[in-house]
Amino acid sequence: MSVMEEDLKVPVERSKRPGADYEALDRDIEKQRLVALEGKKLDVAIEALLNLEKQMRLAADITGTKKVVIAIMQLCYEARAWKTLIEQILVLSKRRSQLKQAVSAMVQQAMQYIDDTPDLDTRIELIETLNNVSAGKIYVEIERARLIRKLAKIKEEQGQVAEAAELMQEVAVETFGAMAKTEKIAFILEQVRLCLDRKDYMRAQILSRKISPRVFNPEADKDKKKPKEGDNIVVEPGPDVPSLTELKRLYYELLIRYYSHSQDYLEICRSYQAIYETATVKEDPSQWIPVLRKICWNLVLAPHDSMQSSLLNSTLEDKKLSELPKFRSLLKHFVTMEVIMWADFLEEYKDEFDQESTLPGEDPGNRAVDDLRLRVIEHNILVVSKYYSRITLKRLSELLSLTFQETEKHLSDMVVSKALKAKVDRPAGVVSFQSKQDSNDVLNSWAVSIEKLLELVEKSCHQIHKETMVHKVTLKVQ
Repeated sequence: MSVMEEDLKVPVERSKRPGADYEALDRDIEKQRLVALEGKKLDVAIEALLNLEKQMRLAADITGTKKVVIAIMQLCYEARAWKTLIEQILVLSKRRSQLKQAVSAMVQQAMQYIDDTPDLDTRIELIETLNNVSAGKIYVEIERARLIRKLAKIKEEQGQVAEAAELMQEVAVETFGAMAKTEKIAFILEQVRLCLDRKDYMRAQILSRKISPRVFNPEADKDKKKPKEGDNIVVEPGPDVPSLTELKRLYYELLIRYYSHSQDYLEICRSYQAIYETATVKEDPSQWIPVLRKICWNLVLAPHDSMQSSLLNSTLEDKKLSELPKFRSLLKHFVTMEVIMWADFLEEYKDEFDQESTLPGEDPGNRAVDDLRLRVIEHNILVVSKYYSRITLKRLSELLSLTFQETEKHLSDMVVSKALKAKVDRPAGVVSFQSKQDSNDVLNSWAVSIEKLLELVEKSCHQIHKETMVHKVTLKVQ
């Protein structure tokens, strides 16, 4: 019977064929194994097993087909015939009406041999063969993702970071229903890391948004509904997949790398805050002290707005900050409405700032010193605006220890960014921090003032009347 004739009609698939003698099948497989290993006739044994595989496949016997396919893989592996192994993978996968369970078993079995390959070229060839076999097959999509990750790791070790990143981006693991949550997150984080390594920040941001921070919340799994019958069975993650807590830290460390590129200090601070709130970090002083230091520095480096102010005050209320008195004093400088003298401030905190580069986490960099000076200037301008409604540019420059041009520049920048409301009369050299009010606002302010005045008059009359009554009672008693 020809190959075309043998595959013309395939019965409906079933797990086990009624009346199938699997003990006899096991004896046949063992017999061929002895022929291959003791008789040194691997080709003869494989040919016999291929005939057995044909019988099982045409009978749509899933169990029998899987047994024979796995036996062929094991024979090639035990004989260390890597070329034959690769050839048999291609042959078995291309056989007409091949059962998907057999292909899945074959790929899973062959993946166990990847780490035992004699050289790198053989390993790459085996991975690429398995990758080609599993391409476009949903039932081996998880295996394909793991294969691509292995291949990308090899490319990265060879210095081909761009090729490794492109390989990883071919796989959209977020659509894999059977893949475990932790393995999905680990795969996406690996994609983000490779994009950051190749300085592709735009793609790194897009990929990072595939992960919601809520997935790291342990409470989220409690509300998860039980799987219904017919739902995909989640495959257990590989042994190299980190725990959810470790993935959370890795996720925020990658975000810190991304935000450090654009010097977004507030987002860096929020990422460190998320790491700081992790249970394992809070319990270990050697971990939370460096993180809390980073939080403080990024808070004072961040531009002033409502979010920054809220985080600043909440951090000051942290009891653990009392163990870092220097940083408590640092934050209080920016909360207290007093002018900060830059020279004294830099001298006081220079050693602490320089120490950040030796601690775990991202180095603030050289630009951070200029940004810190800018934040001190902005703080001082805000302080002056609280105490003065009008002030000369000369006096403002003296308070800020800046030249006329620098003072005007920083003042203008704050007005443009809407951090401050001010007007500069350049010919007169006067800065006005009062915003112009329309007629409705003026009338409302007058109405409030009159109401307060009437309340004071009423209260005064009441006090006078009270004193008069008390005085009259005293005279009568006398």
